[in-house]
Amino acid sequence: MINILFIILVIGGFGLFAYNVKRIVSNIKLGRPIDRTDNKKERIRTMLLVAFGQKKMFQRPIPAILHLFIYVAFVITQIELIEILVDGATGSHRIFREALGGFYTFMISFIEVLSVLALVATFTFLARRNLLRLPRFHMDEMTGWPKLDGNLILYMEFVLVCCIFIMNGADEVLHLKQHGESYNFTVSSWIGPLLFGGVEDVETLSMLERVGWWSHLLMVLTFLNYLPISKHFHIILAFPNVYYSNLEKKGRFSNMEAVITEVKMMFDPSADPYAEPPPAPEGADTAPQRFGAKDVDDLTWKSILDGYTCTECGRCSDACPANTTGKKLSPRKIMMDVRDRAEELGRHRVKNAEATDDGKSLLRDYVSEEEIWACTSCNACVQECPVNNDPLEVILELRRFLVMEESKSPSELTTMFTNVENNGAPWQFAQADRLNWANED
Repeated sequence: MINILFIILVIGGFGLFAYNVKRIVSNIKLGRPIDRTDNKKERIRTMLLVAFGQKKMFQRPIPAILHLFIYVAFVITQIELIEILVDGATGSHRIFREALGGFYTFMISFIEVLSVLALVATFTFLARRNLLRLPRFHMDEMTGWPKLDGNLILYMEFVLVCCIFIMNGADEVLHLKQHGESYNFTVSSWIGPLLFGGVEDVETLSMLERVGWWSHLLMVLTFLNYLPISKHFHIILAFPNVYYSNLEKKGRFSNMEAVITEVKMMFDPSADPYAEPPPAPEGADTAPQRFGAKDVDDLTWKSILDGYTCTECGRCSDACPANTTGKKLSPRKIMMDVRDRAEELGRHRVKNAEATDDGKSLLRDYVSEEEIWACTSCNACVQECPVNNDPLEVILELRRFLVMEESKSPSELTTMFTNVENNGAPWQFAQADRLNWANED
């Protein structure tokens, strides 16, 4: 009966996770298509360095090392989870111990040491957020759920580690009493007798071990299904996000194919402006496209993926010169807004069973004009992001919509646009007069 309950619980937990992942994938697909399948070797190399190796994190060594403790502990402890799943389904206990022998003892000991290091990192991160109150964790966008989310995952990490040591510690003492020998796990062989050495009743020890075991399982399933509603979904999405990141040189802006085609026609004296456009290639996106982006479905799917992958670490906003000088722009908020708007639009379209307008948009309802015009286009946010997000691409697309669809821009830029159109340069001088200074005596 317990085995059946275990199987139902695990299938339900993983099934709910799969449902939420499918929902997020559907929201990401709201974006327009973009081809990021070129240069596979370079993409794999970038993914290994940035996502797996956390290359950008080490620009700040201390938090990087602490983050590495939690990251490695999260990855390696999944080995122990495999044993828990097998034991739960078959009714066995430490099924791999006899077969693996000394290697099993080494692996569990390694997991326990990593768990202790993760616990140290957890307390440090809690202190940085709530006692030291680092400014980037207390900006305007980091109130309410984002603030709670940042702390909640650390509380869950603490509980998960406690469950591991209750399980292993009680099992250590139980094994000593029943078999007269220790498991020789590095931490629990010490902490087990310390915490549970005074418990004489074997049934009580067995119950404590089961409490730790079941609590560990429940925390893993809770954590798994918490990820899709949390910024910590980047644990999974960081790898595809970095793989599909832009490999072009920073500062190289994208151009719309429709605009390029029109400009080429203007410079081609043999072009017929009234000719029928050539048929679109098979599989190409033929939906009407705005100039720039007003809403998330005008952005590419990669920009929406960026929003879901955002770690909310604030490194982008910390490096942003506009934000540093007190302007309203925060690149982190831009990414969070893209994700929140994709969630809202996705729910609306599921509810209405078709692509209907809900009367809102990313621009103005989430991101103000003041924010996007404060950007200096310096790419500092792109450079700093540990998961290769590109807030600048979203900002430029929102600007492009304002200028090309609504003819709205700050007065300084409007003057420059006029000068470029009339004089071929940003200055109010005709081209013929621009070099007069060279002829002066």
